[in-house]
Amino acid sequence: MGSSDRLFNRVRTNHEILGGSLVADVMLWRQKNITVGILVVTLASWLVFEISGYTLLTLSSSVFLLLFTILFLWAKSAAILNRPAPPLPHLYLSEEKVNEVATLIRDHVNIVLSVSEDIAFGRDSRMFVKIALSLLVISVIGSLTDFFTLCYTSLVLLLTVPALYERYENNIDTYALKGYKKMQRLYVRLDEECITKIHKWDLEKKKLS
Repeated sequence: MGSSDRLFNRVRTNHEILGGSLVADVMLWRQKNITVGILVVTLASWLVFEISGYTLLTLSSSVFLLLFTILFLWAKSAAILNRPAPPLPHLYLSEEKVNEVATLIRDHVNIVLSVSEDIAFGRDSRMFVKIALSLLVISVIGSLTDFFTLCYTSLVLLLTVPALYERYENNIDTYALKGYKKMQRLYVRLDEECITKIHKWDLEKKKLS
């Protein structure tokens, strides 16, 4: 299939787009044991939350309490019986790592703040429409399901959709391109009828003031 027939005119393969690493192998089921293991563990975790009624805070507290109790008793008994202590690495977070994480978080937060400022001052109408539609979709999805079910469903989709897409890529691209072209025409109409009028109204208001 030529590059012009691919969705978004992409040239790279699905494996390359997903990073070409172990993560890509897992998402495309090239490491089937790992992929199946992740799905099984995720399903078990979801069932624990759904059946037991545990919350994330309750489960986390119980797990850490059990872990610390085991390690504490192990260390005490090892000292009394002259046995090796628990084989734990030195737990330390370096200043360099903290600064790297802080810089990464700061850069992403600044991007979000910059986009928010552009929307708040009416500088980017197209971005406003995209953000508004995205938030509307998130709101609708949030009203239909809870957080853990959403996380589980998202993970299942991440581990199934890319593999299915790679298998049926030609057919999916054909239909997706047709839908994409229709959406483009719809967006052009929306831009001409609504967003352009808003811009004109805003400019006229500024001239009058």
